[in-house]
Amino acid sequence: MTWTETLRTAWEALNGRRMRSLLTMLGILIGIAAVMLTVGLGEGARLQIGKEINKLGSNLLIVMPGGSGGLSSGLSGSGSGGFTLSDAEVIADPAIAPDVAGVAPIMTSAATVQYGTADTSTQVNGTLPAWVDVRARTLAEGRFFTDAEQSSAAQVAVLGPETARTLFGQEAPVGKEIVVSGQSFVVIGVLESAGSASLSNDDDVLVVPMSTMAQRLSTPASALTIGTIYVAARDDASITAAHQEITNALTVNRQTTTADQDFSIFTFQALLSAANTMTGVLTTLLGGLAAISLIVGGIGVMNIMLVSVSERVREIGLRKALGATPKLIRRQFMVEAGILGLLGGALGVLVGLLGAAILTPLLNLEVTLSLPATLLALAVSLGIGIVAGVYPAARAANLPPIDALRSE
Repeated sequence: MTWTETLRTAWEALNGRRMRSLLTMLGILIGIAAVMLTVGLGEGARLQIGKEINKLGSNLLIVMPGGSGGLSSGLSGSGSGGFTLSDAEVIADPAIAPDVAGVAPIMTSAATVQYGTADTSTQVNGTLPAWVDVRARTLAEGRFFTDAEQSSAAQVAVLGPETARTLFGQEAPVGKEIVVSGQSFVVIGVLESAGSASLSNDDDVLVVPMSTMAQRLSTPASALTIGTIYVAARDDASITAAHQEITNALTVNRQTTTADQDFSIFTFQALLSAANTMTGVLTTLLGGLAAISLIVGGIGVMNIMLVSVSERVREIGLRKALGATPKLIRRQFMVEAGILGLLGGALGVLVGLLGAAILTPLLNLEVTLSLPATLLALAVSLGIGIVAGVYPAARAANLPPIDALRSE
């Protein structure tokens, strides 16, 4: 019997028991689709996290008060103790930290902002003109404040796009006067969107000169307290050197030692690495759980093939009596099992692709499916079918012809 005849016979056998074959393939289908979507979601999440972190600046370092603490607390400007302007100045000194390209300390508070009858509560950041470059932000309208405005404590403000939309709607904000905690400010610019998936909502923010923040919008106790210092290294290759220079500068300026230093430095490269590790572990865990359904599907294929062997005992005996060797009988049943696995895998891939197309807009997260992974899924489904068919095929091949022909 040729391979063509074997394939035709296997197809006829499976087609003759169509409902049973479809139900058997269902386990493989669900397993392949689940693994594809789980891995695709994990890869999509990893790429999205990397994209959002890179938006914040791959060469960015964040210096926060406190020897320990989470990144989220630093981004919101909280922490124990805080920094002073001299801490930022010593980091910005090229003689002390030559690998630092820019420094942007920020003071942060919440405030109510009003324009006409509209009002909103938002985060107010007091910082220096270098902030826009250090944070790699661009402006959609207007301009950022200047060194002269910082020196004179000018009452000017730059709005985040979400804040501008809430206050002004479709009206152009630049040049308009707003009221921040009872103080009048002139809007001189609107930032481009930083993306809603970033680590903090940098679209709902109001940025003013640090001197203005200290004199107009802060209590006397917090007027000179800086919550976070953003530092831009010269380039990605300078991050390690800049990290060490900042550590040395602050250790001397704050009169601490390495053992009891009261600040922490975070890099987004380290954050990206940690995020990739976390998503990798979660993807592996969820993928492993999804793969259990593949094992169940393989057991289903084996079970159905054993039932098929029991039902076709007389057919097997007749074939052996007509000269079919155990090898041909074994091949016949393994081909049938392989077809079940391959068709189940192909349908699973189609369901996986359809699921990815549905989930991407639904979750606002791209489900990343690669061609190598898809081909691997097909190969795995074929392999599961063949492996599941080994024992039933061996059992069929070892049936004695006389006993098989006697079977009713």
